Amino acid sequence: MEVALSGGGELLVTEKTQLLPASIKAIISALVLWSAVSCATIDFDQPKSASYVIQDVSATEAGKATERWAEINGGKSGFYPLIEGMDALGARLRMLEMAQKSVDLQYFLMKNDTAGAVMTKAMLDAANRGVRVRLLLDDVFTTAPDRTFLLMHQHPNIDVRIFNPISRWGLKAINYVGHFKQANRRMHNKSFTVDNSISIVGGRNIADEYFQLKDDSVFVDFDMLIFGPVVKDISASFDNYWNHERALPIEHIAKNKKGETLEQVMADVSERLDGIYAEVYNEANESKLLQDLIARRIPLYPADARVIVDNPDKLINDISREHMDLANDLREVMLSAEKEIILITPYYVPGDTGVELVRKIVKSGVKMTIITNSLASNNHVPVHGAYSRYRKAVIKAGAQIYEARATSARVLSEDGEGPDNLTLHTKVFLIDNRYIFVGSVNLDPRSIEINAEMGLLVDSAEMVGNLVGGAQQKLDGIFYRVILNDKDKLEWHAIIDGQKVVKTIEPDTSWFRRFSAWVQKIVPESQL
Repeated sequence: MEVALSGGGELLVTEKTQLLPASIKAIISALVLWSAVSCATIDFDQPKSASYVIQDVSATEAGKATERWAEINGGKSGFYPLIEGMDALGARLRMLEMAQKSVDLQYFLMKNDTAGAVMTKAMLDAANRGVRVRLLLDDVFTTAPDRTFLLMHQHPNIDVRIFNPISRWGLKAINYVGHFKQANRRMHNKSFTVDNSISIVGGRNIADEYFQLKDDSVFVDFDMLIFGPVVKDISASFDNYWNHERALPIEHIAKNKKGETLEQVMADVSERLDGIYAEVYNEANESKLLQDLIARRIPLYPADARVIVDNPDKLINDISREHMDLANDLREVMLSAEKEIILITPYYVPGDTGVELVRKIVKSGVKMTIITNSLASNNHVPVHGAYSRYRKAVIKAGAQIYEARATSARVLSEDGEGPDNLTLHTKVFLIDNRYIFVGSVNLDPRSIEINAEMGLLVDSAEMVGNLVGGAQQKLDGIFYRVILNDKDKLEWHAIIDGQKVVKTIEPDTSWFRRFSAWVQKIVPESQL
């Protein structure tokens, strides 16, 4: 069949379609017409009000606490790593509880699951106390329904904006493809800030897998709890995205066609949770780390830090090195290393440029270790297909590579219980046993070139030393060391149940998964 649109927009079906039955022709014509009319656009020029972080928070509990902290610690900010998912959820819920003036959330995705419902209820509770809540979400992978956000947006203290949204008219998937150049540019940032005083920055989104709420697998992830002056820079970054032309209020892109009320979404959330909320909430709030922090049994790490973030204009400009603010800054940080760099990234597609960077760093005398997913643990098979092209070159350039052992999840649990399956989602760079960068960025073309990203570079030898020391003890237990043997073939070495194990093919994988990774090498690297 040959199909075209005439200059006046009429659908033209050529004579070749006469060979098809009338019913088939009708279906094809309807689909083509639907595709043509449903490839709708978003009007980004709609008027909207600007809003900014509330600066005067000196009377709030969080504001007072951070002012005292800064006075005691010479103006430094305080930090603590959030490694366990339940600790990370508990910290967020406790922050929402203590909020008195403002809560700002910026995330790549929010799912329609238990974590999403728990966070929705906690945001509504804060808003009911008079707290201003601003929720900024990227559009494409957010699966929580527009209906929920529209109803939340009815609350006088809640504003919901969607970054770079896809039109809801017709088929969203067709609109995405039809406007691929625009729709392909995504906001991947992740931050959570209360009263312009306390923040969480890291790799977690709002979904069950990031908070240990799934029974079938463990996501190994990482956030940083942040206390004090540097939070103001995180708030400034949030405002920059919130007021950007691509951040649209939810009512500009979706409509409340049924005329539902806020009370309905609150009733639905309560009904859906059916007692789960109390269980999850109590477990999160009773996490040992959170209780120890509240009781000051363990201290925050005092340190200087700076926010490293892409300008949101990156997403409306052509791809070029000059717009890759975060990547350029991180490159300079790595090139300034003197002793050691440890890169922990779930997705590693260095390209020829990244391999050359590794070679340059190692040649300068710096030890370099890269920790990433194996094929078995990777939740994005095409990414592994692309990464595998460069694995030998990176090893030959002098770096050590470790890959997550997919069946090692129980090694991380204190009681040896829980699911077997493990996926690495941590995005952390450790430099010279002194600096730690934590944020949203992956070491792949999509993060570096296409998406917007953010993170935090912290100068704390004490914290990095503790993290590296703890990680080294478990490195052999939950990762494979990937090496090249004397025949230029890859081998995977690990210690499993106290025994040294050597694998000569991608470990813990079926032939079909290996075949899938090989086939999916056809996916353009620039999109990974």
